[in-house]
Amino acid sequence: MTHFPSSLAPGGRPLPAASGPPDATPRIAVISAFPPEIALLEAALEDGETHRIGPARYITGRLDGREIVLFLSGISTVNAAMTTQAALDHFGVSAILFSGIAGGVDPSLGIGDVVVPERWGQFLEGAFARETAAGYVLPGWMSAPVANYGMMHACPVGVLPAGASAPESRFWFDTDPGLMEIARDAAREVELERCGDAPARVILGGNGVTGPVFMDNAAFREHVFSAFEARVLDMESAAMAQVAHANGVPFIAFRSLSDLAGGGGDENEMVAFMSVAAENSARLMRAVLARLPEAVD
Repeated sequence: MTHFPSSLAPGGRPLPAASGPPDATPRIAVISAFPPEIALLEAALEDGETHRIGPARYITGRLDGREIVLFLSGISTVNAAMTTQAALDHFGVSAILFSGIAGGVDPSLGIGDVVVPERWGQFLEGAFARETAAGYVLPGWMSAPVANYGMMHACPVGVLPAGASAPESRFWFDTDPGLMEIARDAAREVELERCGDAPARVILGGNGVTGPVFMDNAAFREHVFSAFEARVLDMESAAMAQVAHANGVPFIAFRSLSDLAGGGGDENEMVAFMSVAAENSARLMRAVLARLPEAVD
């Protein structure tokens, strides 16, 4: 069996068949969104073996002494949901660690900082409301947890939790508290690459948001910061988080700022800084991975 703290137990996810997934070896799923991010991790993987599931490639092996399955989520929400669910269906995944770059929303943060949010939501999951004399108004049977941006209202999604018989309405998906504590411990020792004069920092807690758009707009960045109280935004993490929640699998996402999502003074910074951001995120993720209990058959 897998020896994890209670909050990290696989807990509740129905197996696709009585015999379990095709590869039932207990593993940590390690995910990145696109090739420049995963290359850092693949280079360090030991005893790698490639598996094809549908259009995606999954690599099993050992990283930092832990059995993992490493794969690209693909860019944006549909790809992330598809590849994460396939991993859970085909491998004995006991926890999910996502490492990648992101856009900074909180104006107090800088490029290279690594953000580890306590919860994730989808900022473009919702409704485009009707314009009336009273403003943009949702139908009476809909609700929105945060302030709108013009006609755009973010709304909860219906999701069937692991072991439940009826769906629930949910906007936020919570990072596993046990994994967050391990990240807090790891952050005290990890060394990050600098970006400019200021040292890069680890920022634990707060909100992260996800949407199927590349965000590079100062006005909407301000809205996301004020309405969602978000520190960071990306294109995959909340989709992964929803799949993890639906399957009863604990998750945590590490996102290092490659750009300021439209808040910088010149052209978007991602191309210039994605390498150092990907490196910083991977360093913290691996420090957490190395602190996880080893799986024991």
